[in-house]
Amino acid sequence: MSHVYPVTEVYGSSTSSVDDAIRQAVTAAHHSIRHLEWFEVTEIRGHVKDGEVAHIQVGVKLGFRLDRPED
Repeated sequence: MSHVYPVTEVYGSSTSSVDDAIRQAVTAAHHSIRHLEWFEVTEIRGHVKDGEVAHIQVGVKLGFRLDRPED
């Protein structure tokens, strides 16, 4: 059986790390998107406050498998 994967993009944010920002994005999307299968980091940026990194923001493309009738 073949699969079809649409893609959507979300942004995760963290005060501690890129890894945590990715995990925040994937975990939040998991609650709304069925059959979530893969992710790809598309962008890393951040917010600076008083000369320090305040937030790390990560763009994450998410691929998920569509429901299809059995072939």
